[in-house]
Amino acid sequence: MKYLKDYRKEAVLAPLFKLLEAFFELLVPLVMAGIIDKGIADGDTGYIVKMGLCLLALAVVGLVSSVTAQFFAARAAVGFSTKLRQALFDHIQGLNFTNIDKAGTSTMITRMTSDINQVQSGVNMVLRLFLRSPIIVFGAMIMAFTIDVKSALIFVVAIPLLAVVVFGIMVWTMPLYKKVQAGLDKVLGLTRENLTGVRVIRAFHKEEEEETRFRKYTEALAHSQTYVGKISAIMNPVTYVIVNGAIVVLIYTGALQVDAGRLSKGEVIAIINYMSQILVELVKLANLIVTITKALACADRVAGVFEIKNDSIEVKAGQKREAVSGQGTVPFLEFDHVSLTYAGAGAATLHDMNFRVNKGETIGIIGGTGSGKTSLVNLIPGFYPATEGVIRLEGQDISTMSQEELRERIGVVPQKAVLFKGTIRSNLQWGKPDAEENEMWEAIDLAQAREVVEGKPGKLDAQVSQNGKNFSGGQRQRLTIARALVRKPEILILDDSASALDYATDARLRTALKSVKNATTFIVSQRASSIRHSDQIIVLDDGEIAGIGTHDELLESCGVYREIYYSQYPEERLKAAKAAGEGPEEARKEGGTVKGGEGNGAGR
Repeated sequence: MKYLKDYRKEAVLAPLFKLLEAFFELLVPLVMAGIIDKGIADGDTGYIVKMGLCLLALAVVGLVSSVTAQFFAARAAVGFSTKLRQALFDHIQGLNFTNIDKAGTSTMITRMTSDINQVQSGVNMVLRLFLRSPIIVFGAMIMAFTIDVKSALIFVVAIPLLAVVVFGIMVWTMPLYKKVQAGLDKVLGLTRENLTGVRVIRAFHKEEEEETRFRKYTEALAHSQTYVGKISAIMNPVTYVIVNGAIVVLIYTGALQVDAGRLSKGEVIAIINYMSQILVELVKLANLIVTITKALACADRVAGVFEIKNDSIEVKAGQKREAVSGQGTVPFLEFDHVSLTYAGAGAATLHDMNFRVNKGETIGIIGGTGSGKTSLVNLIPGFYPATEGVIRLEGQDISTMSQEELRERIGVVPQKAVLFKGTIRSNLQWGKPDAEENEMWEAIDLAQAREVVEGKPGKLDAQVSQNGKNFSGGQRQRLTIARALVRKPEILILDDSASALDYATDARLRTALKSVKNATTFIVSQRASSIRHSDQIIVLDDGEIAGIGTHDELLESCGVYREIYYSQYPEERLKAAKAAGEGPEEARKEGGTVKGGEGNGAGR
């Protein structure tokens, strides 16, 4: 309700104008009774014309009131949904990766679009009809009592029966509408998956299987919608039966009353008109209840997203840093027995990560597929909170730092190169909004992307399509590296971000990165050549540290690193075997099979 607070005036005026319309509508049967009893019965043409003009005036005023109410209701509903959608988007942007993974992208999109649209329709209909329909129903009943108490008692029986039908169906259908929206989530998720992976689907000729799977989900959704639609559709005929049954009884009792001289013909017609008004309004109310039921089910789903909260501790930026007690020298970055278990995972992904990094060092991270390389670097910017242990940046636990303070110091180049629709300039400004042109070109040169930018018409103002589809994989990677470098981060994380680059460009990139002053660089790579000159190399194996050291130290002490390195450089293995006095066959046997090895020649 707080998102309606800026539309209080509209939220009050819309129902008031609808009540005004209802009031004029309730006067119509009385005017009609007068025309029949006085104008037609006495043959008074002047009275008939006068009352006819009165009816016309009531219609015009009612129409103006209705249109005004519609305007205010629409304005309030659209404004409300705009603020709600913006608030939901802001909330989702603030969620950490754990919560986003848990909720799922497809359901977030459904709740942001379809669910909020349903809530908007609900608010609109409530402001227009929620007060009007009950006022007409009970007003018609009261007006009927003013005409004849005995006839009006039929209303007392009919209205509770109608209320039971309407609210009973509402209670029945509300959980079913939630199920329909959940089915829509699944269809949207499958659609997104198919569109994202369309190349893979076609490459493996899986179109028919995916069509069958999609048809299964859409048929299930259609079945759910048809089932709940049938239940909702019961409402109209049942209300018609009850109301028309009441009208039949009214005509019968009214005829007896007229015959006995206790009621005039006009009064009977007025009572029947009031019953007809009740019929129309209850049909509207029935449809309103269906809309409200959908809206409440969707509102509950939207509220469910707002209820997702991050577990991490947030403090104000600039809070005094806590020094690590008992230590003379505080390392720049420290992993203190850190473990990570993803939400819903059966086992830990990372176990007991324990190492220190000094400012300005280059750290290489290597290991087989699934060894936890990306998971390790994702802990540094706080994308995922550590489930055990502490990560300290200059002595302060990163979980007590605000996201803004922490991430201003970090530049991340993710495993999947992502560019946004716009220009090269606008993409680089993601790294630093106020970056000047010379800063951009400096970052472009460091990322070995000058030829990419200069080769495009407009250079920095060259257009970038969605996801950078008009650039090759290597070009996208170099531009994402430039985007991270333009902010001159204290910590630069390159998560396998040079995999699409050739060896020469990769070597030039690493040399250029060495010239960046005071930047602590983490390089995740499958290529031993990319990390062999690092100050420290962390070797991961099945979520555990298999070894830490320089390239030469690890060749001596770490079997996992030796396997990966020699699988990519078999000639080095032969040289080492020759120096150790081993035969070539024995060397090939030892170096030929790599546990989880990847990269050029890995596992061959």
